[in-house]
Amino acid sequence: MRPILMKGHKRPLTYLKYNREGDILFSCAKDTNPAVWYADTGELLGTYRGHTGAVWGCDVSRDSKLLITASADQTTKLWDVQTGDELFTFQFESTAKSVEFSVGDKLAVVATDSFSTTLPSAIHVKRIASDPTEQCADSVIEFSPGGTSNRAVWGPLNRTIITGGEDGVVRVWDVETTKLIHESDKESGHQKAVTSLTKSVDGSHLLTGSLDKSAKLWDIRSMKLVKTYNYGTRVYAVTLSPLLDHVVLGGGPDASSVSHGDGKFEAKFYHKVLEEEIGAVKGHFGPINALAFNPDGKSFSSGGEDGYVRLHHFDQDYFNIAI
Repeated sequence: MRPILMKGHKRPLTYLKYNREGDILFSCAKDTNPAVWYADTGELLGTYRGHTGAVWGCDVSRDSKLLITASADQTTKLWDVQTGDELFTFQFESTAKSVEFSVGDKLAVVATDSFSTTLPSAIHVKRIASDPTEQCADSVIEFSPGGTSNRAVWGPLNRTIITGGEDGVVRVWDVETTKLIHESDKESGHQKAVTSLTKSVDGSHLLTGSLDKSAKLWDIRSMKLVKTYNYGTRVYAVTLSPLLDHVVLGGGPDASSVSHGDGKFEAKFYHKVLEEEIGAVKGHFGPINALAFNPDGKSFSSGGEDGYVRLHHFDQDYFNIAI
């Protein structure tokens, strides 16, 4: 399985996202310019220029026409995917850490970081206009989840918002009332900061990664803990195969304690049900910060501290792994 090395960023990668068809891949990095690539060949299609800080996350609309990005420059921007034109800028008072379109693309949820002791971390819901010229900046919903939330995603049918933060607790909030419905158990849940949140394709499960060196699979409706996967070092990125019962984790030691240059940083594959490690893909020269599975399940990509995106198309052998 020879990877395609994609070099389009000058700084560490932060986030990867495929569109629904799986033919294009978006990458975010600390170098301010999100990029878009052909997901089959790894050819760079273009970049989106307008941010002045690291870009921490992105999402693409179901029809692949709109891209939304969250940045350390305290903005979230809407872009025309095809032309690269900046359509609208949402301004915040602190770093935008993550962003996700709702089912239907009519709303977007943004998690912003805390800024000093006076401005807490917040969750903002913005209405996305069907006509970009009618877009407005107002928040439909805005509330503070307490502590610092690194990630926020939509729950089933856009009725809830799920957050994960520095205290390791995964919380579920009612969208209409903004009240807390559920929070993960301190004993069985993560013991350190939650770094990543992703949902299964059918929306039934939530996978979280943490600095406590583990990833956890949750039933998204009951938020009961289903499985735990032990990675052995800090987890920065998680993803689920849409085809097989496979979970992929990426990460690495704290950047300050890493001697770059050995290419040994691994994306590890685990059996979703058995929790056992079934394989690993090496190659990055620094911690893996981003992972994404192509919606067809036949390839995946990883983004590292080394500034590279590595695109892996699976051999037929991968689909014949006997457990």
